[in-house]
Amino acid sequence: MKLPYTDTKPVGAADFYFAINATFRFILESLGPDALRRYWTGLGESYFAPVSEDWRAGGLPAVAAYWRDFFQAEPGAQVEVDEGSSEVVVRVNTCPAIAHLRGGARDIVPCFCQHCWFIGEAMSAKAGFTVRVEGGNGSCRQVFRTADPALPPQQLSAIKEATC
Repeated sequence: MKLPYTDTKPVGAADFYFAINATFRFILESLGPDALRRYWTGLGESYFAPVSEDWRAGGLPAVAAYWRDFFQAEPGAQVEVDEGSSEVVVRVNTCPAIAHLRGGARDIVPCFCQHCWFIGEAMSAKAGFTVRVEGGNGSCRQVFRTADPALPPQQLSAIKEATC
């Protein structure tokens, strides 16, 4: 599985997390929470469209492969990806973004962890999947499965606010 961007480094630059936290804060404070959620959804639908296409073509094995590759390139990530016949479970034991933001003494946007659901759901929906996220604030569990209207919707209250 290829990531949707080209990088010559084996691991990404962690200072990127400072930039996305600042971007989220700017949008939130300037335009409000609905605009931030639209921004996240737009990223999932457009920037990650190549990933969605891979997922649509490759099914759950492609979902698992993507997350393994993604977190292998994230500095400081401690993540387990379990692929089953009906779902892929991503256990983020140490979120590299939250860890780096804390290590840099940054004021983390409280809704920071919600971006994983909004972006992940937009990516998933285009491929016929859905995701549910629980936890946050440094560790979470994300479950990807085939979309089913009988599944209850994501409860944002299941995603913890991020703190310093």
